Amino acid sequence: MSQVQILNLQSLNQGLPAITPAFGAAIAEAGAICLTGEAHAPGVIIEVEGEFSTHFQLDWQPVTEQARRCWNDEEYTTEQAAYGIAFLLILQLTNLTVIERSRKGTGFDYWLGSQDSNSMLPFQRKARLEVSGIRKGNRNQINARVKQKTEQTRPSDAEGLPAYIIVVEFSRPISIVSAKQNPAGALLQ
Repeated sequence: MSQVQILNLQSLNQGLPAITPAFGAAIAEAGAICLTGEAHAPGVIIEVEGEFSTHFQLDWQPVTEQARRCWNDEEYTTEQAAYGIAFLLILQLTNLTVIERSRKGTGFDYWLGSQDSNSMLPFQRKARLEVSGIRKGNRNQINARVKQKTEQTRPSDAEGLPAYIIVVEFSRPISIVSAKQNPAGALLQ
């Protein structure tokens, strides 16, 4: 039996091409708040379904009372936590990384590009990423959110690039990764 890979939220503290270390640390903390709030302990398994079928062990730093007070807005915290887990999943499951935040009105959250650091960042937009978080939801709610977020990416379909839609549900925890083909039918992995 193969060993389960670990997704360590604290690794976000190192940043990504479009994620500063400070923002990475903040979304890692949001993830710890959501997971701890759902009575999970470090080491809990997150199931990944959809385009990929796998699972990871999640690890994070202990939550402080100060952090709980900081992240008291459940909706905002859940959204930020979902970004963190989605970024780690993209890094592990594809050869892509987050290279730029999208602008409002595009229908998606981030541009994805190659993890190859030799590429010129502005010219390597290879896919779109739309993320959503649900603190507690049943399968129908999760599937409905995937459908809603897939539709939401429609305005940017003219870009001709595939889109990944990642919905993270924290009470189980589970993540659905859906891949929307570009008009030519190509999907990057």
